[in-house]
Amino acid sequence: MKNQLATLRVAGSLQKSTEVMQAMQNLVRYPELAGIMRDMSKEMMKAGIIEEMLDETMDSLEETEEMEEEAAKEVDKVLWEITDGKLGEAPLPPEGIAAEKQDVPAATVTASEDEAGEEEEELQEMQSRLASLRS
Repeated sequence: MKNQLATLRVAGSLQKSTEVMQAMQNLVRYPELAGIMRDMSKEMMKAGIIEEMLDETMDSLEETEEMEEEAAKEVDKVLWEITDGKLGEAPLPPEGIAAEKQDVPAATVTASEDEAGEEEEELQEMQSRLASLRS
């Protein structure tokens, strides 16, 4: 008797589980869900590429600032050596006049051809990845 009662309870539970699973299957459309997941994957990939591009841009800006600082230090060293330290003894110009008379540096620091080639290759790769995502 106890066995039959337990068997009936298990059978009732299985029937309810089956009904719940059928109801869920009717609610969730798997082809639609798969399409949504594909679209979401593409968007996440685009976001990753954009983030990567922004990171590289920020890194290159930081490198440029560091190079400018190093170049300024080297110029100061050369001027110090040329003037035998007399440049350090000269008074500083007033701030208003100095800002008006600042000239654009004659020489600019540029990336080597090798680095420019690598950056171009990376840019081409990112553009091809974006193009493949759009199709």
